[in-house]
Amino acid sequence: MGPNTISRLFAGRLHYSWIVLAVMFVVILASVGVRATPGVLIVPLQQAFGWNAAAISGAVSLNILLFGLVGPFAAGLIQTIGLKRTVLGSMVLLVLGAGSSAFITRIWQLYLTWGVLVGLGSGAGMVGLATAIANRWFVQRRGLVVGLLTAGNASGQLVFLPLLASLVVSYSWHIAPVVVACTILALIPVVLMLLPESPAAIGIAPFGSKDIVALPPLSGNPFAIAIGGLIRGAKSVDFWLLFTTFAVCGFSTNGLVATHLIPFCMDHGIPEVSAAGLLAAMGVFDLVGTTASGYLTDRFDSRVLLFWYYGLRGLSLVVLPFTHFDVVSLSIFAAFYGLDWVATVPPTVALTNQVFGRKDAPVIVSWIVAGHQIGGALAAFGAGETRYLTGSYVPAFLASGVACLMAALMVLRIARQPSAIAVAE
Repeated sequence: MGPNTISRLFAGRLHYSWIVLAVMFVVILASVGVRATPGVLIVPLQQAFGWNAAAISGAVSLNILLFGLVGPFAAGLIQTIGLKRTVLGSMVLLVLGAGSSAFITRIWQLYLTWGVLVGLGSGAGMVGLATAIANRWFVQRRGLVVGLLTAGNASGQLVFLPLLASLVVSYSWHIAPVVVACTILALIPVVLMLLPESPAAIGIAPFGSKDIVALPPLSGNPFAIAIGGLIRGAKSVDFWLLFTTFAVCGFSTNGLVATHLIPFCMDHGIPEVSAAGLLAAMGVFDLVGTTASGYLTDRFDSRVLLFWYYGLRGLSLVVLPFTHFDVVSLSIFAAFYGLDWVATVPPTVALTNQVFGRKDAPVIVSWIVAGHQIGGALAAFGAGETRYLTGSYVPAFLASGVACLMAALMVLRIARQPSAIAVAE
């Protein structure tokens, strides 16, 4: 049983592009489970080894930074060694990093496993990959596809965080990295069997098209492809607007909330499992919000969507520290913030396609995601340092909220002039 057989079985009923989407959704979901694990380990590692929040957050910050910086080169690898090999390589790194972290006893080992190995493995699996899947396998519904794959981030939290927090509380922190490593390991055969390189590889056209177009031969240097994309992008003001606003997105999501919301809640006397459940609830709302964002991106101006996404997110972050952290206020925050968690991705990808064209978009959007991760790394480290120096997370949350409000104004300036590249395509 492989992609050719399954494609024939479903011919006329289900396009194989949707099976590829389902496979990659599950892979991204599991990868997010690996990346989200440090959120439930910060306090247990403090208790087990006496490391402070700033030191542990430094490893998370390195993870987030490498995740972003590796993305453009991973997009180059897709053009050099192929989609399947790139995905499998990232999964192997995640297994090695997460699995070996169960045996750490020194802080440098935390930096090596969660910081370096998991950071490198995560870099191949996010927005650049989602863009490549959408552009390669779909002619129609690209915004929806990017939204669904991005929503895998939310679903990963939904599936893993409450389970991991319960296991840590009931047994030991060691079990959490073992669980996520085994999950990724079990998915490797699925990718081997069900992920073709392209629609043409199994003799079909992309969804929404009747033309079978073979991919160009794999060639080139991934470093040259990545750097070339950066050079092309850096010449455009739109690139820097996208880069900066998406850096704010990272500053306000995976760097701050995903990493520090659980400790922030624990500062207010909320148990770790309950705090992890709060993040999981956000995952439910984000699954809805990001999928809906993909649908809206196919129909409305992406700049207007981003204006509302950043503006509403900023308001929620500014208000949160002044609530009572009770069931009502946290539930409202989970719903309000959750709907907007990564809803920014589909319109950001759409604007990148609009400005730079579909061919260059996977590499250039990966550089924009690098901005996202730089912002996330700053927030992960900065919030931990703020907590260590002041005893409070409040300044970090307020700074993130104000940055989002500024980003809401900046996005209105993106793609104001028609792109020659997009017009040519």
